[in-house]
Amino acid sequence: MKSGKELSLDTKILDKVKSPGLSGKIERAAKILLQDGEVQAMQEYANTVSIKRLKYNDHGPVHMRTVALNSLIMMDLLRQAKVKTSLETEETGDFEDSLTAVFCGAFLHDMGMCVGRQDHELHSAYMAYPALSRILAEVYEKNFQKQVIVRSLAIEAITGHMGNRSIHSLEAGIVQVADGCDMKKGRARIPLAIAGSPRVGDIHQYSANAIDEVTIEPGKERPISIRVSMSSEVGLFQVEEVLLNKIAAGTAKSYIELYAVLSGDKPKRYL
Repeated sequence: MKSGKELSLDTKILDKVKSPGLSGKIERAAKILLQDGEVQAMQEYANTVSIKRLKYNDHGPVHMRTVALNSLIMMDLLRQAKVKTSLETEETGDFEDSLTAVFCGAFLHDMGMCVGRQDHELHSAYMAYPALSRILAEVYEKNFQKQVIVRSLAIEAITGHMGNRSIHSLEAGIVQVADGCDMKKGRARIPLAIAGSPRVGDIHQYSANAIDEVTIEPGKERPISIRVSMSSEVGLFQVEEVLLNKIAAGTAKSYIELYAVLSGDKPKRYL
């Protein structure tokens, strides 16, 4: 059974993929993924490993849905700003093909947490491959070339989401940033509740617990504005050591404004 939070995110995702001007490919892909039993099982087990075994932040169905929704929001802002995706620039696909790849990559990016944290992005790629293949076969039917293109782009987004491997498409860069944007205090709630003695890595949980809100909206000078509101300076770790590094290492940097806002202070602009 899905949690209330998962169901709420499912609704938001389905509303987002019904944007005017889209042909229905992304909506079909989203519906299939959201209803896929194997994908749901892997997402849930990834969270079990992350939280119970590794005492780490949420890396399960809520996180992966949040990253997928963040990706859809940012892609829509790029579209409004008339920024061409890599597939459009290369004339190998249209915006909706790029959107489908981004959504699939974001929705499946942390499957490798079923195995463990080390190299989980690589484990995610082979664990996501069967789901990508069967879903894209339905969305693109007998268009094998398009299946290969979209699947390859989704795999690039999955393997590149940590920011420690080179990526080359704008689409993969969006997933990378969307992942970094999921830093609100809810991600650390359960690990902090079950924590024992302090240990290496706790800074991620305490830092995330200081983040009140992350908003993604149109920027003043660039297409995308990311604003991180926090209750304590410890939240700056998430901004400076996680999100900022992912943006700097990716392909979407030139399209993003990044602000950190500490209660009562003037917003600090990083990009």
